[in-house]
Amino acid sequence: MSVRSILGAGPSAPRLVRGVLVLLLLALTVGCAGRDGRQVERASLPSGWHGEQGQASFYADRYHGRRTASGEAHDRNALTAAHRSLPFGTRVRVTRLDNGRETVVRINDRGPFVRGRIIDLSRRAAEELNMLGQGVAEVRLSPE
Repeated sequence: MSVRSILGAGPSAPRLVRGVLVLLLLALTVGCAGRDGRQVERASLPSGWHGEQGQASFYADRYHGRRTASGEAHDRNALTAAHRSLPFGTRVRVTRLDNGRETVVRINDRGPFVRGRIIDLSRRAAEELNMLGQGVAEVRLSPE
């Protein structure tokens, strides 16, 4: 059975088929986008990125539940972080330099936008690095 026989052989049938195909393609394209319509980046490190060193801070509790730049809600109990340029979904090893403690986080937000800071960690990640008391710690980021 052909599409023509289902829709009828009238002259508007090819236009109708084309319209249905366009709508189907549009629906598939929108399904690949984030909540706000932007394409969601997937985890792959930029070529040549081998890590960086600087200060880490962590989110204040008031940000729990607020939307991140990736569109998901910030969860202070998840191992997530904000970075200025690494793609969303990238997993990064964070090592605190003065005590050697490590954790692996997934990038899901943008920031921090404070000079000298290179990553903003969730509360859980900051706990794993034992930095809640200080608020800021010197860290090294490396590919996971």
